[in-house]
Amino acid sequence: METLSGKIAAVTGGTRGIGRAIAERLLREGASVAICGRSAESTARAAGEMQPLGKIYGCAADVTDPMQVRAFFEAVDREFGALDILVNNAGEGVFRKVAEMTPEEWHRNIDLNLNGPFYCSREALARFERRGGGFIVNISSLAAKNAFSGGAGYNASKFGLNGFSEALMLDHRYDHVRVSTIMPGSVDTGFSGGPSKRSGDTSWMIASEDVAEAVVMVLRMPARTMVSRVEMRPSCPGK
Repeated sequence: METLSGKIAAVTGGTRGIGRAIAERLLREGASVAICGRSAESTARAAGEMQPLGKIYGCAADVTDPMQVRAFFEAVDREFGALDILVNNAGEGVFRKVAEMTPEEWHRNIDLNLNGPFYCSREALARFERRGGGFIVNISSLAAKNAFSGGAGYNASKFGLNGFSEALMLDHRYDHVRVSTIMPGSVDTGFSGGPSKRSGDTSWMIASEDVAEAVVMVLRMPARTMVSRVEMRPSCPGK
């Protein structure tokens, strides 16, 4: 298995939830980690809280804005001098039936969940070329294969992210870039991911740390092997 010690990783949406768990897990593996979030205050606070775990850097950036994405990656260049791993985690959902959804709400789904990973991946690929390769992990969802009422915008963005991930892999596998997609079901975070059996007891749900473990698992595979897709779901969902 490959070691992550000494690797340099960028995690979008790394201030809380799944992104925070991924950043913490990478730090424990010995990687240096850069996180971004929309708020400068929350990003600085999260980075400060993770400081005891290892070398962490936080920078505010809205991944729906290509210029802010570029500024984030340039900041990573200044801080760490290179990049080996990108985790496209930032995401959200607006859940309405099509007739009730506004164009602005539609674009909120697509811009963050699909356009953001494209902008970030383009920046990462330029840096991977200088390193002789790299790894992109896209945090998708089981909603990328299972449509549900009220989820048209979110479903479309995650179906698109899966297709983008597959094409990205085919475009750059011979540049020594590996691409993996993690598709969790119901995760116990503040994110409202469409219909769920969530109640007062959430112990049946996937923990953010479980998703982080899956990310590390695919990253540590030998260089000759790529895990293209991981589906995750609660073992015993609430009845």
